[in-house]
Formats: sequence, structure tokens, C-alpha cells
Amino acid sequence: MVALAAAIAAWTSSRAQAETITVTHWGGQFYGVPYAVAMEKGFFKKNDVDVTGILTAAGGGTAVRNTLAGGIPFGEVSLAAAVQAINAGQKLIIIGAGAWSVADQMWMVKKDSTLTGIKDLAGKQVAYTAPGSVSNMIILMALKANGMTPQQVKLVPAGDLGAIISAVGGGAVDAGFSDELFYAQHKELVKPLFMVRDVLDPRMMQTVMITTSEYAKAHPDIIKGLVNARRQGLAYAIEHPDEAADITAKAYNNPNIELFRGHVRELIRVNFWSDGRLDYAAMNHMVEGLQITGQMKGEVDWPKYVDTSYLPADLRPTQ
Repeated sequence: MVALAAAIAAWTSSRAQAETITVTHWGGQFYGVPYAVAMEKGFFKKNDVDVTGILTAAGGGTAVRNTLAGGIPFGEVSLAAAVQAINAGQKLIIIGAGAWSVADQMWMVKKDSTLTGIKDLAGKQVAYTAPGSVSNMIILMALKANGMTPQQVKLVPAGDLGAIISAVGGGAVDAGFSDELFYAQHKELVKPLFMVRDVLDPRMMQTVMITTSEYAKAHPDIIKGLVNARRQGLAYAIEHPDEAADITAKAYNNPNIELFRGHVRELIRVNFWSDGRLDYAAMNHMVEGLQITGQMKGEVDWPKYVDTSYLPADLRPTQ
């Protein structure tokens, strides 16, 4: 707590040097593509912000804590973590959207499985990552949307995607969660049972951009510059998907360039990233997931959590 207090005091007492920001799952998941491109192509500097590094986090509260401790208290974190931190009294604000779709996610089965769809999961063991995770939310929501109850299946928290693929491939479970990139690396073991987008509305706000209200008021140009640079990075990625994939693979120190290229093209196709504009229906869809997993009660009064004044004018909601 002392270290955290010192970090906060450092940026409130003087204009913070633009050094690091936080992006959840940087180096592993693809929330970071717009930021990787923005760094490589100099979009941060063009917006008078010199981002020299990006902190990663395993998600949840860790990403929020890293945001506060970074060179600039700005981060892209899960919507759930942002809402829960604000509910706990953190003086944070949601300033824009990040990833607003789960269309690339799926449940997979062993290559020789006879299961053909979500209805076939009745009586089966079905793996997700961890209690309260996005995969936990999605399987519960998918079952509900298809007239099934959690009691009709045996839900198994199996850990990360590597553990899930081992469980599915080895027959320890009948089906397990994955995304398209991870599935593409293990096609010899598994096949898709269903895509989330085929059984459930995939528009769900996974991540949002946050900062502290105090920092934003003190340094609005820095926050606006970060938001605009990310937007420019995304626009460039959409126009140059293979180059964006190569940039991201380099930033992530990952040699699987062809897999990255395929996945970035697919994410662009399914409109995975927001340019920053918020979609309250997608945000409420995520809240529904939090409610169904017991992590949140009641509705969210978004005006108490959101400040869109740092978005470019054309991305702000019109009243």
C-alpha cells in the first residue's frame, strides 16, 4: 500500500512522464494490437504522448492496480474489473471502449467426438477457465439462450487454455473453451463444437479504457492523445492487417507470424475492436454475465462510471 500511495503521489504532484500504460493480457491476447501498432508507427508521439512501454496483467484487479502504478495511470482493462474497482471506491472513470465482441471464442471437442452442437452437451463435462471468468459467463449465458440450465451439464474449471486443450484432447472432459487462435494451433487434436457467435449475441464489452478522474482533469491532453493514438493504431491495423499482425507478433516476441496474420484478419472481420466509442447494450450484456455468475447484483447506472468527454467528438454519444 505504501508503494501504491507513492506511485499515486508521484503523478499527482507533477506532470507525469509518458512512460508506460497498462493493457490487460498484453503479450498473450489481442486487446493490445491497436497499441502495438500505435507504438511502432509513432502515433503516440504524433499525439504528443511518448509511450515507451506497456505493462501487462493477468486480468481483473491486477490490471487496475497496474494502471495506477504505471507511468501514466491509463489502462485497458476488463469492464468487470473497472466496475468492481469503482464500486469499491476507486476514483476511476471509464473513458472509452476496447474490445466489444466475443465472436472469436468457441467450445471445442476431441477430433473424433460425435458431439455436433451445444444441445449435445447435456450430461457432459464442459471445461471453462475459472469461476467468474469471461468463459464462465459465456457458457452459462449460452446455455440459457439455448433453453438449457447449468444443472444439465457438468461445468469444470480447468485453468488456462493449455490445460483445457490437454483435458479435451486427453478425454478428461467432453468439451472445452478456446479462442480461434489457440484452436488454430491444435487442429490435429480438436475441432469446434460451436462458435459463441452462433449460439449467443457476441456483442459483449470485454475491455474498456480507464484512468483516474484526478489525472484526467489535470492532464486532459495526455488522455485524449492516448485515446486518439489507439484509434489511429486500430485504423491502420484494419487497413494493413498483415503488417499489424507482424508488428504485434514482434511486440509479443511470438514467432507464429502466419497464425497472427490469420487471427488479426478474423478479428477485423468480426469487428472485435471498438474505435473507442462505447456501446451500452454491449456493456449491459457483460453486466448480465456478471449477474449470472453472482459477481454483481442490480443494474449499473453508467453515467456514474463513464466520462466520454475525452473521446474525439465524433465518438461521443449523441443525446
